[in-house]
Amino acid sequence: MTPGYGPTPVSYPPPVSYPPPAYGQHYAASQHPPAYGQPYASGPYHSPVQDGVMSPYPYGTPGELISAKSRTVASLLSFFLGGLGVDRFYLGNIGMGVAKLLLGWATLGIWPLIDFIVIVAGSAHDGQGARVRSWE
Repeated sequence: MTPGYGPTPVSYPPPVSYPPPAYGQHYAASQHPPAYGQPYASGPYHSPVQDGVMSPYPYGTPGELISAKSRTVASLLSFFLGGLGVDRFYLGNIGMGVAKLLLGWATLGIWPLIDFIVIVAGSAHDGQGARVRSWE
């Protein structure tokens, strides 16, 4: 390029390459991420398990918390008593349950319908932020 025109070329350092291990040896765990489907053991991707369990990789992201609450119970409560916010109380979202109890009628049934769809689709979260996925 001509000086003074266009962006200045940037040089990046070469990528870090690890030497292959000796025959019969394996890479250290810190050198490579875990294999496909294996959860991270530590580091920024590790999430401690609190009320839920870590999900298997194909069914959720690594480190995602899964709630111990039943999606079947939550969906039945949402279908039959959703207008009263009982589904939100069951999931541990007390503040949203009170708001739904007091204001749910003003949405003409839209809020309970959306909550029912969210629960059946498996996108609902409990009071601790864990995803409600189990139908058991």
